[in-house]
Amino acid sequence: MKGAVIAGAGSGVGKTSIATGLMHALSKRMKVQPFKIGPDFIDPMYHTAATGRRSRNLDTFMVPGDGIRGIAGTASKGADICIVEGVRGLYEGLSGTSERCSTAEAAKILGFPVILVLDARSLTRSAAAIINGFSSFDPGVDIRGVILNNVSGKQHEDKLRDAIGRYCDVEIVGIVKRHKGCELKNRHLGLKTVDGSSADEVSHLEALTEDIDMDAFMRVCESCEAEFLEGSPYSKHDCGARAAVPMDDAYCFYYEENLECLRAAGIDVVGFSPLAGDTLPDADLYYLGGGYPELFASEISENRDFLEGLRNASAEGKPVIGECGGLMTMCEAIVDSEGRRHPMAGIFAADAVMGGKHGPKYTISEGTYENPLFPGMTVRGHEFHYSELELRDEGRFGFRMERGQGILDGMDGLVSRNSIGSYSHANALSTEDWAKGIVDRIYGTRS
Repeated sequence: MKGAVIAGAGSGVGKTSIATGLMHALSKRMKVQPFKIGPDFIDPMYHTAATGRRSRNLDTFMVPGDGIRGIAGTASKGADICIVEGVRGLYEGLSGTSERCSTAEAAKILGFPVILVLDARSLTRSAAAIINGFSSFDPGVDIRGVILNNVSGKQHEDKLRDAIGRYCDVEIVGIVKRHKGCELKNRHLGLKTVDGSSADEVSHLEALTEDIDMDAFMRVCESCEAEFLEGSPYSKHDCGARAAVPMDDAYCFYYEENLECLRAAGIDVVGFSPLAGDTLPDADLYYLGGGYPELFASEISENRDFLEGLRNASAEGKPVIGECGGLMTMCEAIVDSEGRRHPMAGIFAADAVMGGKHGPKYTISEGTYENPLFPGMTVRGHEFHYSELELRDEGRFGFRMERGQGILDGMDGLVSRNSIGSYSHANALSTEDWAKGIVDRIYGTRS
């Protein structure tokens, strides 16, 4: 498979805008499979909107090397090229002395060349020094090109070309001028979410590619053929059940692996939108992902059929899984940043109160004997939230945190009957058979 990793010299250099613009431009003439390195839900939405193909996370903390090659192989079937956006700076990892969980590590595992995005604002000769430093730091990382962002004009461009041409062996793939109107909007937790089915929200980013030599870019992508793994990585079950999964601006943070894992277990995944006023579908399992329920707390609170349906389903013993925003919805109320209390499902005797920042941080969670769906299972994921829970009682917890903060004192996963809500977003491929306990409980509630 042909492709490249778009990596940054650091955060904030414009790699998301440039990568998304490239994906959109290339998708007009070929099938582009997008990927995002690291635990990010929002950047993949931009990729998906730009290409019309579901962007996938490649994270070596949650899923080991062969695992991300398997994800890449499954997702890229039928594609002509893979474009992978990196995370933070090229060499940033879990520590200052290890490549683990870095863009560099993932690029080597995937076998793709790297195109480095450098913010060249106020740089000329120093740009050459930075490029050479990145190129020599790890000879195993194949840096084939550079895109220089925020170039002020022709004089600035000429000086950059002279310096890099003299001192560097890396090809200049693009000189991107300063573009007003190509900024991506932000909110807490990162960029503003977009509708992954609408290219209109990202089409303006294609203007960035006017300054990129697309022939040079394609030469880099075609310079090697990466070999991925084939075959399904999921355990198979014949459950014959149905899962209802809210999918809108309030609930939009899902690892695609988790949904695929449910489907591989024989569970039909049905989406709906509480924000649009949808009633709760009849289902055997309810899975509420994260997102921004705090921004839509009033609208969610008004959808009583959704909230009361969840409470009743949990009381009947049906499995209900909530992650971060889903956990908040399963509480008695969300208290917004202005102190207003918005009633929620009331599965857990707690309020989710906005305030403070926690994460982003990788998590390792071990299922306790109290855990109805994942007992004894160790799962990996990440947490990132701006709320805390005020518990009305001691609560029962389904996860003990080996890494991460969780809800309280290193514990995560509030439990009520067969319902569990955690701050951690788990990745199904971080463990052997994530869906097994879910399937067992569904069978149990039917008998």
